[in-house]
Amino acid sequence: MIYLDNNATTRPAPEVVAAMIPYLADLYANPSSAHGAGMAVKQALGQARGSVAGLIGAKPAEITFTASATEANHLAILGTLRSRPDRRHVVTTAVEHPSTLALFRELASQGYHVTVLPVDADGRIRRRELASVVSSDTALVSVMWANNETGVLMPVREAAEVARSRGAAFHTDAVQAVGRLEIDLRDLPIDLLTFSGHKLHGPKGIGVLFARKGFELTPMILGHQERRMRGGTENVPAIVGLGAAAVLARDGLASGSGAAVAALRDRLEAGVLARLPGARINGGGAARIPNTSNIGFIDRAGFPMEGEALLMKLDQAGIQVSMGAACAAGGMDPSHVLLALGLSEAQAAASLRFSLSRYSDVRDIDAVLDALPGIAARLAA
Repeated sequence: MIYLDNNATTRPAPEVVAAMIPYLADLYANPSSAHGAGMAVKQALGQARGSVAGLIGAKPAEITFTASATEANHLAILGTLRSRPDRRHVVTTAVEHPSTLALFRELASQGYHVTVLPVDADGRIRRRELASVVSSDTALVSVMWANNETGVLMPVREAAEVARSRGAAFHTDAVQAVGRLEIDLRDLPIDLLTFSGHKLHGPKGIGVLFARKGFELTPMILGHQERRMRGGTENVPAIVGLGAAAVLARDGLASGSGAAVAALRDRLEAGVLARLPGARINGGGAARIPNTSNIGFIDRAGFPMEGEALLMKLDQAGIQVSMGAACAAGGMDPSHVLLALGLSEAQAAASLRFSLSRYSDVRDIDAVLDALPGIAARLAA
């Protein structure tokens, strides 16, 4: 199997699995217990929290563990709004993750004024447009760091500076950025950042909220755990696994793993464009995370191909890719991200996402390049 769907989920690293096993078997005590076994588990949680904080340049006390990035996003957004009841305006973008956009639609139905910023042809917001809508009534600006479908990077520093200049909080969904980019929050005016374990070779069922020290946030789930920011007994095996994944990601970034993955992605794109001249790279004119390529396929007559059929044929050849966000792929609607870039519905439906990982290699890329021309020819026949 050639797995190129790493923006949906990643293979848990063997080191992560090994770190988790003891906490699924013998080290099962509750970290809130006062006895020795509980204290030992609590110490492991602290070590993992430190590793996670170190990956993004945060302090351990700024890290809150949740059950998912979706929950972390909800805590960041709703927790901010509940702590700022005098402000009723929020700003986001047209290309956010479906779970986040669903929350903003719900907020709009509750009477909040929600501004959804458009993006340019590569999927980036413009600073001047953001500055024109942020006001003294704006409670929160929420802009994803890296798009899950195209990999395009948003100007988060600039967006955060605009938000801060108007007294608004700034949140970024960094699910696709953490572990793939070097991030140092000591150098960025970001109030809230969220990410997920299973997108960086950690386990599923664990998310992270960074909230800068001193930032006022109202908890959604009450309880004494996580400094009263998120109640409920901690998912110790997942947290320990995430800590191990964070160490591996930090070491990988330091050793240049991003550049190696980017070289494979560039080899894939160059090979596709050489073999299928009508193809286009969606978002290819912008800076992107190194592992992601979203490619639109055009047949020899100049018409968009059937992306779903292409995906199925690749799957039959043992190559796993996707048509967009895994959380939205069950529906048949065209990608809202690609439509926001200005693609037609047919062009969006002709696009596939290839997302690599540090476990991808040149043989995977060459196998895709060997398979694609024949599959495209058969579908066009």
